[in-house]
Amino acid sequence: MSLSRVENPCFLLCLAIFQAIFILILYRGGASSVFRGFVDAPQILDYSKTQDVYTNLSLFTRAPDEKSMPYCALQSPIFVGPLTITFNMLPSERMILNKNPYVQLGGLYSPPHCLARYKTAIIVPHRNREKHLRHFLYYLHPFLQRQQLYYRIYLIHQTGNSTFNRAKLLNVGVREALKDEDWDCLLLHNVDLIPENDYNLYVCDDYYPRHMASAMEKFQYSLPYWSFFGGVSALTPEHYMKMNGFPNTYWDTGGEDDDIAARIRLVGMKIVRTPVHLGRYKMMDYEQDTQKDDNLLRPDVQRNTRKTWKDDGMNSLEFKLLSRKEHPLYTNITVDIGDAPV
Repeated sequence: MSLSRVENPCFLLCLAIFQAIFILILYRGGASSVFRGFVDAPQILDYSKTQDVYTNLSLFTRAPDEKSMPYCALQSPIFVGPLTITFNMLPSERMILNKNPYVQLGGLYSPPHCLARYKTAIIVPHRNREKHLRHFLYYLHPFLQRQQLYYRIYLIHQTGNSTFNRAKLLNVGVREALKDEDWDCLLLHNVDLIPENDYNLYVCDDYYPRHMASAMEKFQYSLPYWSFFGGVSALTPEHYMKMNGFPNTYWDTGGEDDDIAARIRLVGMKIVRTPVHLGRYKMMDYEQDTQKDDNLLRPDVQRNTRKTWKDDGMNSLEFKLLSRKEHPLYTNITVDIGDAPV
């Protein structure tokens, strides 16, 4: 007499193995992996049909009783996919404030209708790019709110006329941001890049640093070279400290991205990337600064990161904090990071 499927030893063994694998995935992935598993975007997206970044944002209204607020839904109910991004009109600060009534002083936001499941610090290196900043704030605030994140935008402003040092400013931003919160994710963001799809989640990968800007308009929506890690990236505080942060010694060369990619490999991690159909970004005024554009297209092979990464980074960071001020739409941190060596 044949055994029923439930009584069959082979079936029971396979079932036990499947259950063990499922439990292991949940255990290793943690809450954020489960969260991301519920927000899979469509694989085919039509970027000729876009929506305003403020579409349906008014549906998020303040809960009547904050003490009994539920956790936010695993998938935001107002995702639309491709977004309309234009730079024809420069928005005023008053316009941005009126459109984002729940943003608190310092660029801090907490969903008014639910408890956020994720905390992200947006860290932006900056100097004398006020028009870029207006567009950035106009688009990024609603973009982040659509994802129901708890977030704060930090602007790390380099004072003086010395050569710009993006990587060192990001180190400063990480150090200052971690004084405020135990952030789940550090989102390192150029001020001239705007995300084009609200399914591009501004959360970190559990295991490895994530390159978010995998398809920039400037590069015909492809990578300029395979190890590119520039533009927008997401790292947990643990990732960042494991690789000793970013190098402090690159002054306006663009080569820091290659050093960072090498650090990731040297400490046993790898770069994961947002899928190209989601990681699309538009850049403002990209026809300018052609010298730096050439650097972006050519990996820096002159640095020996293997010898320098342990001594050049967060453990060697020196700067002078000149001011910290909470503006209505962002927290401004002004620093003196010294001068480039002659």
